[in-house]
Amino acid sequence: MRSASSGVRRAGSFARWLSPIAGAGPSEAYPRSDSIIAAWLIAAWLRPIAHRSKVQRPVGETRVDLLHLLEDLRDAYPGSTEETILSEIVANSLDSGATTITITTDPTAPALTIVDDGEGMRRRELARYHDVAASAKTRGAGIGFAGVGIKVALLVCAEVVTETRRGKHHVASSWRLASRHRAPWRWIPPLGLVTRQGTAVRLTPTNALSPLLDPGFVESVLRRSFEPLLDPALAEILSAHYPRGIALVLNGPALEHQGGSAFEVAPLAIRVGRKRKPAGAGYLLRAGETLSEERRGVAVSTFGKVIRRGWDWLALTPAAPERVAGLIEVPALAECLTLNKADFIRAGARGATYLAYRKAIQEAVSRQLQLWGDTGEPAERARRRAARPVERDLEGVLADLADEFPLLAPLVEQRAGGQRRLPATGSGSDVIERRAPLLAVLEAGPRTAEPATPAQAPSQEQAITPVTTSVEPAPSAQLEPGPATGRLAAGSRTRRPVRYGLSIQFEARSDDAELARLVESTVWVNEAHPAYRRAVASRSEGYHVALAVALALAALAVDPAKEHAFITAFLARWGAAIERRGGSRRR
Repeated sequence: MRSASSGVRRAGSFARWLSPIAGAGPSEAYPRSDSIIAAWLIAAWLRPIAHRSKVQRPVGETRVDLLHLLEDLRDAYPGSTEETILSEIVANSLDSGATTITITTDPTAPALTIVDDGEGMRRRELARYHDVAASAKTRGAGIGFAGVGIKVALLVCAEVVTETRRGKHHVASSWRLASRHRAPWRWIPPLGLVTRQGTAVRLTPTNALSPLLDPGFVESVLRRSFEPLLDPALAEILSAHYPRGIALVLNGPALEHQGGSAFEVAPLAIRVGRKRKPAGAGYLLRAGETLSEERRGVAVSTFGKVIRRGWDWLALTPAAPERVAGLIEVPALAECLTLNKADFIRAGARGATYLAYRKAIQEAVSRQLQLWGDTGEPAERARRRAARPVERDLEGVLADLADEFPLLAPLVEQRAGGQRRLPATGSGSDVIERRAPLLAVLEAGPRTAEPATPAQAPSQEQAITPVTTSVEPAPSAQLEPGPATGRLAAGSRTRRPVRYGLSIQFEARSDDAELARLVESTVWVNEAHPAYRRAVASRSEGYHVALAVALALAALAVDPAKEHAFITAFLARWGAAIERRGGSRRR
């Protein structure tokens, strides 16, 4: 400020010195040109003074590598880029309430056009549609990738034209990836792709041989990714979300509905609590010949979109997995989807919900496999010697911790038969039933005979089997068995003896710093970790495995801030388990 004040004073003296020139009129001694020069000299004198008087603050700008960002979005999907683009456009159409989705391939243009009769968008909504990070979707309300799945098309298309019509709003835009950092779009006149209401997307692939222009590829993706929409067996469970049904039209005719009627099919039902209406439905089929690789295993879907397929996610393997397949639709699992809607969350409250439904599905599938006599070999034969003591101790540890940490409840199984003894005073009639956690139990089909007497308690070796066994039907019941049903227990019920649904396996991941990870209901211990190798050398594998299991379960059971307390409680219960084993031997 001092320098500015002194500069102003000097400018004033300089102006007074030039005042005879600047103040002279055109009729006086000095011409008008001299006055202009004097004014310019004054401005030039004041400009650096004013510039120095301002506070100098460097201004930066955050730039986005748009190409890299779109590539990361593409890599978040398990399938190819073309499969991702097609499935996400159809998923977004389903989220908009469409009942008919028309797909047209034109290799000569080349262009792929997808038109739906959904709600459409207004002008401002279409403008926001071009922002990569903007989305109006909420979790559990759809199966599209948070509104950004279509953006992946910019990677393989020279132009993406979007036309939408909603009421009096009928607008269209053209979008392209101009450079690594820029993706400009502009308003264009509507092309007439949407006649009444809905949204149309026209893609122009940069490669004339793109799979997006192949009708066979498009049909295979639709049948694989949206198989429940084309299966009559799941029409009832999907009617609540799609009351008018869904029609997928490809180059004129609609895709025909196909089911598993040509195979040996067993219906499945997933029920929650005591509700009669199933929360999920599907079927399990067994073929007389080997199935194709893409059809093997059980597929789980939500809102008509297949999320997972195979046997790994279910932690079950039949004796002949190449001949067994299935499809199960559970609309409630939409709340448990990850951001890319290609997998399920396995941590927190939503992870616990997914594991609970998965347990119910596992119960129903396991029962049907047992009825077919197609169960695989016991899983404990492949377990390591160091894991067996920890697995036996986990039976009591998880049962005790499930009351304090409810999110562990889906990892605890209820066993049919018997009754768990609870600490209480007085006679047996005075014992107050405790509310059982949200656990998966098995519900057999309709029976006409009384249930058989529960079998005796299993042996210690059988008690560590992670696959649930079910109560066999009474020998006197000769009728056709009803559909296998899995349900989630709710309300007050008698506490039965529990056995954990957690298994321990080993894998080598030299590039991973974690001791273990939780996948579904299996804790995979990293045997390539230096700490595990040292534990093996010092013959302390048991303690290492217990600590690894505690670390893996902490992410599911509690928030990150409370993981230390959970690990402490887990190790305390695990340490006390040896005292219970010693006491049972003495008795």
